[in-house]
Amino acid sequence: MTKLNSKIPAGPLAEKWHNYKNHQKLVNPANKRRLDIIIVGTGLAGASAAASLGEMGFHVKNFCIQDSPRRAHSIAAQGGINAAKNYTNDGDSVYRLFYDTIKGGDYRARESNVYRLAEVSNAIIDQCVAQGIPFAREYGGTLANRSFGGAQVSRTFYARGQTGQQLLLGAYSALMRQVHLGTVELYTRHDMLDLVMIDGRARGIISRNLVTGEIERFSAHAVVIGTGGYGNAFFLSTNAMSSNGSAAIQCYKKGALFANPCYAQIHPTCIPVNGDKQSKLTLMSESLRNDGRIWVPKKLEDAKALQAGTKHPNDIPDEDRDFYLERRYPAFGNLVPRDVASRAAKERCDAGFGVNNTGLAVFLDFKYAIDRLGKDVVADRYGNLFDMYEEIKNTDPYTSPMMIFPAIHYTMGGLWVDYELMSNIPGLFVIGEANFSDHGANRLGASALMQGLADGYFVLPYTIQNYLSDQIQVPRFSTDLPEFANAEKAVKDKIEKLKSINGKRSVDSLHKELGLIMWDFVGMGRTAESLKTALVRLKEVKKEFWANVRIPGGVNELNVELEKALRVADFIDVGLLMAHDALMREESCGGHFREEHQTEEGEALRHDDKFFFVGCWKYTGEDTDPELIKEDLVYEETKVQTRNYKS
Repeated sequence: MTKLNSKIPAGPLAEKWHNYKNHQKLVNPANKRRLDIIIVGTGLAGASAAASLGEMGFHVKNFCIQDSPRRAHSIAAQGGINAAKNYTNDGDSVYRLFYDTIKGGDYRARESNVYRLAEVSNAIIDQCVAQGIPFAREYGGTLANRSFGGAQVSRTFYARGQTGQQLLLGAYSALMRQVHLGTVELYTRHDMLDLVMIDGRARGIISRNLVTGEIERFSAHAVVIGTGGYGNAFFLSTNAMSSNGSAAIQCYKKGALFANPCYAQIHPTCIPVNGDKQSKLTLMSESLRNDGRIWVPKKLEDAKALQAGTKHPNDIPDEDRDFYLERRYPAFGNLVPRDVASRAAKERCDAGFGVNNTGLAVFLDFKYAIDRLGKDVVADRYGNLFDMYEEIKNTDPYTSPMMIFPAIHYTMGGLWVDYELMSNIPGLFVIGEANFSDHGANRLGASALMQGLADGYFVLPYTIQNYLSDQIQVPRFSTDLPEFANAEKAVKDKIEKLKSINGKRSVDSLHKELGLIMWDFVGMGRTAESLKTALVRLKEVKKEFWANVRIPGGVNELNVELEKALRVADFIDVGLLMAHDALMREESCGGHFREEHQTEEGEALRHDDKFFFVGCWKYTGEDTDPELIKEDLVYEETKVQTRNYKS
């Protein structure tokens, strides 16, 4: 049986990372040049890791599926990045950021990892300011902060509504400097299709050149996965169309454990679905909840009139508006965590109070902020987001409320890693959203950018040395070794098998069918019955995919349909993992809401006596169910209690 060692350092919680760095093994500059590291992904986690390790002197091979690292999905993050600087002097601290994060995750994250994340957060801001990131500033020149969900302090640093873009440009600049210096080799338009292992260690990857179709081999002393999450298993999500979980699934099938796959985040402020021809959904930043007020009508007849289009939202007086988050959660109001806000919106819509023609939307209203601050101030804070909304919906949010509804956004689950960010496969490291470690069952807003840059700039550069210190005598690996040949053959065989099916279903039609199953049965509200149904339906989709998918074009050329087919095959496996995990976890926590396990007030009901663990899944074969392996959570200094955002 697989035994997990999380490698949590000894000592008080606040001293663990300091103690680790004081006693870890190092690699001297001359030996760094002898060691190769593959990093898959060029988002905030991947780009910052590649730039940092290249700067340290390692030889880095960095891969991305886009034509430039600047197109990584990190660029889409809007609202901000958290840090415990306490510039607003409102009571923030490293401990408070740690506690808000672990509480926001419903006490299902690893305590030591979360504290380290909070501890290095301030260094991230210093790093980014030094890079020239144009953070918003107060009139006097100091960095500005705003509030995000799950916190009662203002700790979020931002660059208007395009923080992810600016942070990625900073990481990209640092990365390209190392490319120019020759410490990093950048491979654009390359898709990792398999992990190569030699004697039980990760030693390379098999990649497909997306332009030529060529299957290529790459070797290294260690492999780092920074490829983001798997939310596109739902088809409609806020993720970029190319975002996928394939690298993680390939590692899972080589023995890496997949942890907490059922923890998927539903973001409460997304533009609602509009018809059945959409390919993705659009996020409206959580920062809008600072000044926007969320409401639905109090009267059912008003809701029906709005749904029928016979009444305008501005026709409904304040006394007939239900500001339901402010009513239910007076201490946090509109800034409750995302899982709480999403379920509250679903509850109102399920009760018939939705406000658009489908009944699946609520209002986000800036009338009150404009009355209080003036239109110019609101435009200065959120202008680009308002412009984006108007372009999509043809409605002016300065004069009419936005309509929003929850949508799949982020995945807290991912490959299992220890304190050093290494998976259970020696030499395979996982960073950013691709791992499971920092957010528990629900991520707080503005924490994804924080984790990605923390892992890449300030954690992995230390921890990977601890592993590589005994690899300095290991020579570089030839890609002619049988392990590489066998992996390449397996990839080519899989592609040929897919291509030879020549069925009648398009890849997108199967992906949409998968997404509907996931949303209907493994979505915001789950039950034992719905999850059992999902497992049956997902297996049927898998069978249909491998019997009836049609992929036009050739394999030795640019072929977008082939790319999508390979990813949808993996998304089906992701869906099965999520359903297995959600069925096993007979409790509600964070983004995982089992309708059989809720309080009388409709809040998540945890069962700490039975499920205070990380659920890790081991691959056992294509046609057999995965095996559950548990990592018990141990909290040394945190009192586990029911989350309260009401007082």
